[in-house]
Amino acid sequence: MSKILAPNFAPELITQLRNYGKLMRIDKPIGIWLLLWPTLWALWLAGEGTPDQGLFLVFMLGVIVMRSAGCVLNDYVDRNIDPYVERTRTRPIASGAVAPAEALILFTALSLIAVGLATMLNGPAQLLAVVAAGLTIAYPFVKRYVSIPQLILGAAFGWAVPMAFAAQTGETPELSWLVFGTAMIWAVIYDTFYAMVDREDDLKVGVKSTATLFGDVDLFVIAGLQVLMFVALLFIGYRAGLSAWYYVSVAVAGLMMAYHLWLARDRQPTGCFAAFLHNHYIGMVVFIGIVLHYTFHPVTG
Repeated sequence: MSKILAPNFAPELITQLRNYGKLMRIDKPIGIWLLLWPTLWALWLAGEGTPDQGLFLVFMLGVIVMRSAGCVLNDYVDRNIDPYVERTRTRPIASGAVAPAEALILFTALSLIAVGLATMLNGPAQLLAVVAAGLTIAYPFVKRYVSIPQLILGAAFGWAVPMAFAAQTGETPELSWLVFGTAMIWAVIYDTFYAMVDREDDLKVGVKSTATLFGDVDLFVIAGLQVLMFVALLFIGYRAGLSAWYYVSVAVAGLMMAYHLWLARDRQPTGCFAAFLHNHYIGMVVFIGIVLHYTFHPVTG
């Protein structure tokens, strides 16, 4: 009897595990990258090029776990909206592949893992981790009431920055908040590109976003935010005493920003989504600049 049941049971289990993976967006790692890069900026700046290896592992795992938990909660909260949006109607909960109760259990499990990771940090970082949890939980709800939920998303995605400084140094200096602010501006930029893909559907179902708020001046506002981010990146280099390697990377990032505006110039969903996806390279290029600085100008003494 068991031999008959096993072949049937295994494929169903594997299929459901794949559905859970899709619910956590494991198959779409762009969110992990966008959360990861500011975290790496902070770890390298706080550690002056040599971050603690244990903290590096904790934060890398934390990025994956918290992004996954946020996606699960977001889809649970949006379970009655996603079926009416073209891009999201095939998501596991919206399509019926995963039951809402299963999603809550998965979110709870991921949250417990996050709590376990947080216990490995020092006191100041643990206090900041509580705020990070609050921001993660708040984001899926605020887009029903706040016209700029991307600010909350930016705070959630950037909060690993002061956490990394606190974990590495025991404090959150001015530089940490400057990097946090830069990461938050960046999140508003790329998530506005993302929201532009769904703008027509969002208007129909009543979901608020910067894309619906900015309307016809969306690209103009994005360009202004890109200039602000560019200046902030330059200021980070100045305050951290970084060398030409970093400033070259910022110049490359600036060219990428202009390219993203060009991709979205017609406001077509394909171009806007391409601009969103390509933003991850900005984070990578800035990180490369930071690493190159500390490689060729190591801190001694």
